[in-house]
Amino acid sequence: MFKELDCIVLTTDLPMDGLKKADVGTIVHAYPGGSAFIVEFLTLDGNTVAVSDVLLSQIRAVSDSDLMQARTMKIDA
Repeated sequence: MFKELDCIVLTTDLPMDGLKKADVGTIVHAYPGGSAFIVEFLTLDGNTVAVSDVLLSQIRAVSDSDLMQARTMKIDA
């Protein structure tokens, strides 16, 4: 279903990475079998804030009715 470079939406919070449900990321690696992925999450100006392992059950596809929204995230420099 999902492949590398697909945009996805989190369906659950990932508190250890500072990520929240509805955050948008890009799949940078799909593990064999398609049950887990490495996803990169970026600020709107293109800075990486997290690269996270996620399970298929923690993501969904982007839909044509999704709306982008900005939120502030504390980033360790």
